[in-house]
Amino acid sequence: MKTWLAHHLASLSGALRRLLRTPFATGFTALAIGVAISLPIGLYLVVQNLNHLAGNLPAQPEISLFLSDQATARERDAIRQKIESHPAVAKRRFVSRDQALEHLSAQGLADITAGLEKNPLPDAWVLTLSQASPQELERLRKELAALPGVETVQADSAWAERLHAILDLGRQIVLLLTALFGLALAAIAGNAIRAQILARREEIEVSRLIGATDRYIRRPFLYYGALQGASGALAALAILALLGLALDEPVTRLATLYGSPYRLSPPGFAEIGVVLGGATLFSWLGAWIAVSRTLGKID
Repeated sequence: MKTWLAHHLASLSGALRRLLRTPFATGFTALAIGVAISLPIGLYLVVQNLNHLAGNLPAQPEISLFLSDQATARERDAIRQKIESHPAVAKRRFVSRDQALEHLSAQGLADITAGLEKNPLPDAWVLTLSQASPQELERLRKELAALPGVETVQADSAWAERLHAILDLGRQIVLLLTALFGLALAAIAGNAIRAQILARREEIEVSRLIGATDRYIRRPFLYYGALQGASGALAALAILALLGLALDEPVTRLATLYGSPYRLSPPGFAEIGVVLGGATLFSWLGAWIAVSRTLGKID
């Protein structure tokens, strides 16, 4: 066990020394990997910020509940109690028929409303939900429409459906780009490892002559590939941090103009860990494939 652990530590330190021995080549490779994986990570952060922004928009989807002209006082009171006690309703506003008619007159329709013999508009409740999902909107619409004294219920579900569809599309694009750039990352790491193997071909042949196994020979190259992936992930995080600093002030100023305290949300520790782990894993996988294929050709 001590021998196995000692060889792992020696392989890791040797791979690190080879990386530091060629700082310019290592830096350019890390930059290439960082640019490659910063695009899907950046798109993921955009989707996450849009999702966060959507949950804090001042204009949430609304439900309009129109009361029947024949609704009794008891039915109206039951509807009011139902609305006030419902956990999905965040805000509520009662609009009487007289208020609705005054609003129409103020909108430039005074000539039309003045010619009416009686007010044709119903009393209404305007409800804002605590959750903006289309399923919650439709469920609450059906629940309220079944109450006695309710004429009709209109739900602004199209807004929420479009928003959720856009966010779902963004998530799918992120997954596809992550898979594509993961393959590109494995290819970059594989090419770099292949060059390392060919440069040390004689050393590998001598190691085999003295009884070294393929696993023993492969181990330093796998650490080299993993370190390349980790350095590329750090480069990608640095690129995204610089972009975040450059965009933070313009985004904050734009949000302030719309009366919103919104600020860009940086990636969390879990997301940073996923980036580092994913880049390291894909680079390790590319190194493993390259080493296995190259060792097979040497045989």
